Amino acid sequence: MNPNMEYHEDYYYYDIVRKNIRKYRKLANLTQQELADKIDVSMHYISQIESATPNKYFTLIVIGRIADVLNIDIRLLFENN
Repeated sequence: MNPNMEYHEDYYYYDIVRKNIRKYRKLANLTQQELADKIDVSMHYISQIESATPNKYFTLIVIGRIADVLNIDIRLLFENN
């Protein structure tokens, strides 16, 4: 690794995705429970993903399922607005 290379803090990308999941879930008028049911996880899992406290890591598979259910391009979940 280049010692002069700068990169984001560990939770940077998780925070962007967390915020976008919450945003697009709300735009889709889905509760956390409804989203959880549609992607076959617990509501607690969705709650932890959306939490501002970084206490839950999630996989690309879960992000893909969420994007599919929300009927959005997965790239939207990575946009830092």
